[in-house]
Amino acid sequence: METTKKDIRALTKEQLREFFVAQGDQEFRGNQVYEWLWSKGAHKFEDMTNISKDTRQMLQDHFVINHIEVDQMQRSNDGTVKNAVRLHDGLIVESVLIPTSKRTTACVSSQVGCSLDCKFCATSRLKRMRNLNPDEIFDQVVAIDKESKLYFNRPLSNIVFMGMGEPLMNYNNVLKAIEKITSPEGLGMSPKRIIVSTSGVPKMIKKMADDEVKFGLAVSLHSAIDEVRTSIMPFNATFPLADLREALEYWYAKTKNTITYEYVVWEGINDSKKDVEALIQFCKFAPSKVNLIEYNPIDDGQFQQASNAAIEMYISMLEASNITVTVRRSRGKDIDAACGQLANKS
Repeated sequence: METTKKDIRALTKEQLREFFVAQGDQEFRGNQVYEWLWSKGAHKFEDMTNISKDTRQMLQDHFVINHIEVDQMQRSNDGTVKNAVRLHDGLIVESVLIPTSKRTTACVSSQVGCSLDCKFCATSRLKRMRNLNPDEIFDQVVAIDKESKLYFNRPLSNIVFMGMGEPLMNYNNVLKAIEKITSPEGLGMSPKRIIVSTSGVPKMIKKMADDEVKFGLAVSLHSAIDEVRTSIMPFNATFPLADLREALEYWYAKTKNTITYEYVVWEGINDSKKDVEALIQFCKFAPSKVNLIEYNPIDDGQFQQASNAAIEMYISMLEASNITVTVRRSRGKDIDAACGQLANKS
């Protein structure tokens, strides 16, 4: 009976060095292989050209490299690129390249499906099948970096964990992926260019603060009234706003970092003056920024984009309370690559 080979990227550099010593080789060989895996993004052992054929074969005998494949790529009229990414076990996740005149941003997934149940999001209709491994998250970024260079003639500048899944429900793997992305031995990106977006898991927000992470935090809020938020994000009954607020106060006390709130305004759900007042009250404890996001339909008609008048009311009331507010227009709607649409038609 054949035993399943281990994915070599599950090994640390130290473990690779120890492996080579155990094989009667020299420690530095582990450094070479580690560089090929993370800095050079090798998908096959045969690509490791400064290592002898015998050593490459030995690696082939012991390990696999479970890299992703971009199964399908779609390009939007606005330049947005959506990748359907096939994992080693045949499951599919999606990631998106969002270009603007000054930057290119990767929106990456952290789970196959999602652990949560937001009613307005297509991904939440998929059951959570599994967490992504650190290398699978890393590979999404590598693929988008290559596309950024190919189509826009510049490297990837920013990363947001706003794709499929709740990142804080896959915290350890997300953290390991970010370590690789930011390491000089990986992609060398600044953690200040990375945002992890959460629907609000209080215990894990506090853990992020305790771990002194260097990347940014965004909270998918959508209402600062418990009954309203629970009606559209049912898990809010388990993680109510009071708990979320306490965790964010802890985060700010530890990090002194501005908190970004992602917020969609829907007609008849959260488009009244009392909704804005509740949001302002919720934001007051720390410097914050509110991103008002254009809603992207997922075909059921339950949620409708609020009127321009409602958006203008949000903007004027937030600005009057000295809260930074931006309106984020959706990108890639024609290929279902916009916020909340991932997995809508795959």
